[in-house]
Amino acid sequence: MTEAAPQKRLNVFERYLTIWVVFCMAAGVALGKLFPGFTDALRRLELGDGSQINVAIAVLIWLMVYPMMLKVDLGSILAVRERPKGILVTLFVNWLVKPFSMAAIGYLFFRILFQPWIGAELANQYLAGSIILAAAPCTAMVFVWSYLTDGDPAYTLVQVSLNDLIMLVLFAPIVGFLVTGASTLTVPFDVLLLSVVVFIVIPLALGAASRALLLRAKGREWFERAFLPAFHPVTVIALLATLVMIFAFQADNLTGRFVHVVLIAIPLLIQVYFNSGLAYGLMKWLRVPHDVAAPGALIGASNFFELAVATAIALFGPESGAALATVVGVLVEVPVMLSVCSFCNRTRHWFPAPAQAA
Repeated sequence: MTEAAPQKRLNVFERYLTIWVVFCMAAGVALGKLFPGFTDALRRLELGDGSQINVAIAVLIWLMVYPMMLKVDLGSILAVRERPKGILVTLFVNWLVKPFSMAAIGYLFFRILFQPWIGAELANQYLAGSIILAAAPCTAMVFVWSYLTDGDPAYTLVQVSLNDLIMLVLFAPIVGFLVTGASTLTVPFDVLLLSVVVFIVIPLALGAASRALLLRAKGREWFERAFLPAFHPVTVIALLATLVMIFAFQADNLTGRFVHVVLIAIPLLIQVYFNSGLAYGLMKWLRVPHDVAAPGALIGASNFFELAVATAIALFGPESGAALATVVGVLVEVPVMLSVCSFCNRTRHWFPAPAQAA
């Protein structure tokens, strides 16, 4: 008789992330309403004249993204040749299905079904924000979701690493093409490209250089058991502070358009379950083991919302409908992902054991 695996547990922050997000929303809205002058001064701080990239949010996002990029092992990508099916499904769903399905679903809801209530201008803004959100696959919380479903950590790292590298090349063109094609908005490509450089290229380069130097100088055990954990409180504080800032900038939208928040959540939820279900179903059809299939479905369901929020703010401004749509993505992320984790754990018996799959 095999012993049951111990139940996976989140830490206090991760377990109550939805509550922290709600608290940050309340604190941010209060800040925006009670201290509009201070909030406006922060909003006007740009990373270079005309860049539209807010300095405060840029610094906070760097503090979040840099620790994520430290985990990217570029050398481990070569190991994917041994089990290619899982990674091919992940890349197919994330880059050939997810952004385009979100554009189609968003167009149906925002431009056709909801437009009589929200108006054409906001319909375009919400559609743009949802596309930006879908074009940025998750890089951080996926490791938490993978842990909860007993995912293969090495394979999950390869999936995330490849997504990060592909984002360098495809994020800007896909966002520009879909936003311009699906809405009446014009994407300033130079601002979009600058966002990619600031929020992906620079942190990835710093993370890769730091990882290589520290592994050589201190060894893998020190790097993974001492250096990486030291960043966890910094990442948490930066995430919460970012949420406060975002909600402060969105105070008027959130209080004046609560019904819109609910409407935005509907297509976001549909596309999350559609893409995670598609990835999971393809993994089952291809007889991929569960410890690869579950993380693949979770990567297809979740988003790199830090990058999405920063990009929406850079392109359309902190008070825009596009930024609000990405913020709603933050609100729905945790409960939705926990439901996907639960489904994956209940259907573990659908998949062959790793030895059989091999």
